[in-house]
Amino acid sequence: YPLRGEDGIAAMLVRSIGTSNYTEAHLAEVIAATGVTPSVNQIELHPEFPQAGLRDVHERLGIRTEAWRTLARMKTVPEPVAAAAAHGIEPGQVVLRWHLQLGVLPLPKSGDPVRQAQNLDVFDVELSEAEMAAITALGRPDGRLFAADPETHEEM
Repeated sequence: YPLRGEDGIAAMLVRSIGTSNYTEAHLAEVIAATGVTPSVNQIELHPEFPQAGLRDVHERLGIRTEAWRTLARMKTVPEPVAAAAAHGIEPGQVVLRWHLQLGVLPLPKSGDPVRQAQNLDVFDVELSEAEMAAITALGRPDGRLFAADPETHEEM
């Protein structure tokens, strides 16, 4: 939004910010330094790495959790496969629905138009508590697939 300062010069202000791979410590640092809480934090999140603690931090701070690496080779794991059979959908759709029921915004990646349509067709299904628990139980303390801990990994 353009605003004019006392000098008449237009300044652009940001309506909201987003972060990627920020840990609780990173979030605290940016909030302390700017006084602004990010609207969204995009993190690696999938059934083998559900990041419950960081999702709790996000909820407490009002930050939307956005997931990358959403499917994480889950299409052949027994728990999503069983739930898919029970609901008449694909295992990938089960995992995307798992994300949504956790309150997470999944960002699946596909160049296949059929798969893209399937990825969008997850709103008419509701996983049971038992199915959610079985998929969540696949989690491991460090189930990262990318092997890049944000506390130590640097891209550049």
